[in-house]
Amino acid sequence: MLTRDRIGALLMLAFSIGYGVMIFRIPLLPFQMNDAFTARSMPQALAILGCVLSLVVLFKPMSENDRTENARWRDAMKRLSRPIAGQGFPLMRVIVLCVLMVLYGLTVRPFGFLISTSLFLIAGMLVLGERRLLMVLLSSVGIVVFFWVLMTQFLGVYIAPLPEILADMIGG
Repeated sequence: MLTRDRIGALLMLAFSIGYGVMIFRIPLLPFQMNDAFTARSMPQALAILGCVLSLVVLFKPMSENDRTENARWRDAMKRLSRPIAGQGFPLMRVIVLCVLMVLYGLTVRPFGFLISTSLFLIAGMLVLGERRLLMVLLSSVGIVVFFWVLMTQFLGVYIAPLPEILADMIGG
């Protein structure tokens, strides 16, 4: 039976195997080839440990407590997949937020930190149900500007605030 623990174990096993395969892309210097501990050693140990623990969870017998907990989890997941009057599907908000995060990751360089992060926060607040537009705009833009100033002025980390084309037009 596929339970949430086993689903998590399968995902962790797939991740650990992928991680283990990627380890061989870590370059080693010629004099490190025969060393006992190299840049690949700790990642290899983590990949093996992840695989072993995932397999333990996958093949562990289920107790009665596990069965009742799994039944409650399945009921909760069924409730999440049903629409709620006036709110739509609760799981849809999670999916939309995940899509927004991916879009944010793709747009932060071309649009610049200030624009893309502000748009991400505005869209996220709207998805989560905040409807006071002034509150959404002021808080998201204020937070973004605060963190940009903090990172660039106080911590000395350069973050491109605007798209290059817009920065070139404003700067000169």
